[in-house]
Amino acid sequence: MAKKTVAAEPVVVEERILSEIHALLDKGTTPLAVEKLIEGPVIGIEKASVYIDLGPYGTGIIYGREYRNAREIIKKMNIGDVVKAKIVETENEDGYVELSLKEAKQALIWSEAEKAIKERAIFDLAVKDANKGGLIIEWQGIAGFLPASQLKPDHYPRVEDSDKDKILKELKKLVGKRLNVTIVSALPKDGKLIFSEKESSSDERQAVVGKYAMGDELETTVAGIVDFGVFLKVEEGLEGLVHISELDWGLVEDPRQLYKVGDKVKAKIIDIKDGKISLSIKALKENPWKEFEGKLKKGDIIKGVVIKFNKHGALVSIKQGVAGLVHHSNFGSEAKLREKLELGKTYTFQITLFDPKDQRMTLSWLEEKKA
Repeated sequence: MAKKTVAAEPVVVEERILSEIHALLDKGTTPLAVEKLIEGPVIGIEKASVYIDLGPYGTGIIYGREYRNAREIIKKMNIGDVVKAKIVETENEDGYVELSLKEAKQALIWSEAEKAIKERAIFDLAVKDANKGGLIIEWQGIAGFLPASQLKPDHYPRVEDSDKDKILKELKKLVGKRLNVTIVSALPKDGKLIFSEKESSSDERQAVVGKYAMGDELETTVAGIVDFGVFLKVEEGLEGLVHISELDWGLVEDPRQLYKVGDKVKAKIIDIKDGKISLSIKALKENPWKEFEGKLKKGDIIKGVVIKFNKHGALVSIKQGVAGLVHHSNFGSEAKLREKLELGKTYTFQITLFDPKDQRMTLSWLEEKKA
């Protein structure tokens, strides 16, 4: 069924708008595009549709599913109100620009989230729920996640042997409580927000962090373990992250296999930025690459063990902590590489790049000739 036109829009107005369109196009006006935000005054509200004056772009319409989705917003709307909407279709069969209020509202919320991250805005929010990894918090109608590792020390679940059921029991105690938190990450495509309780006391944190300097070696305690690394307690109220790449010179796929909460660990400060301390455990261990300085070079033939496949190819280890990449282009495709090489097996390779200072090595597979 054809959509109604707005009675208050005479032919004269349409001619004026067409004239404006041509004039603006001559000046290089940005064309309409799906997903773009646009605004204009409300010029008509009907039982199942709302009309928006988009100036030189014509008339926008909110109807059908988009009308139903934004019904609560539309109830509060009046003729003349200037609203922001998101373009769903640049021109439908009736010549209107189809708009979405709900999507526009969502876009604006994500924009506010990005602004809050930059300004480190602090929010007083209630904990809605908990799982074994952290807490569920809602902001502007969007459910967000506060990882346990981002809780202040007095809220962090201190349990023996990192038992997940015990951690969940402790986290459940926080449900219903209000926490001062900041947004540290916004992922609109996934509809996710990540919160931190630690960042909300940035001034205090800056003062504490100011006592430390790059290169300091510290006695710490493992306070939390996540997929991407380990959080170490430096002192009460201050933790630093050891990224998974800084745990050991060798390949580490699961930090939990190396450490558990409560372990005493010595670490070195490798970066201090924005009130955050980055630590390294491997920096205090002997660098295995030094053994090969001046001994290996491009063109040398070596033996190595395949320890991992990734999207680029295969990682080959010649010693614990010293590994190089064999790119799948050497084989024609990733599938062929996996046909020729097996995890845990030793093969012969030729070095195509060797840079021990930057811990970089690339290799080329040498297929052994059958007798």
